[in-house]
Amino acid sequence: MPVSGLPPYDENNIFARILRGEIPSKRVHEDEWAVAFHDIAPQAPTHVLVIPRGAYVSLADFATRGSEAEVAGFWRAVATVAKSLGLEDAGYRTLSNMGRAAGQEVPHFHVHLFGGRPLGPMLVAAA
Repeated sequence: MPVSGLPPYDENNIFARILRGEIPSKRVHEDEWAVAFHDIAPQAPTHVLVIPRGAYVSLADFATRGSEAEVAGFWRAVATVAKSLGLEDAGYRTLSNMGRAAGQEVPHFHVHLFGGRPLGPMLVAAA
């Protein structure tokens, strides 16, 4: 059961299908807690998605329902991927969109890793 106010998890979302191997992905990391793969529409020279193996809609859902081991293992995987891609020295950005107003497109909790160039300001002021 997801956190109140969130939609139920859709077992047929694209990330669930990637986890099941139904859709190919260019994986850069996988362990018992997470899978990381290159984004199909990269927004930076390095743009990788890290997704937990569990069925979580958002960070709130993951933090509420995930076990201590899942949560720790996932965030360790995020750090491991950043290091393995050589992003630590020059710097990188992590981003996770929660909900439609924030631009979340896939209802499976995930973190974007961006790097490989200066990324500029985090948010552009509204006009």
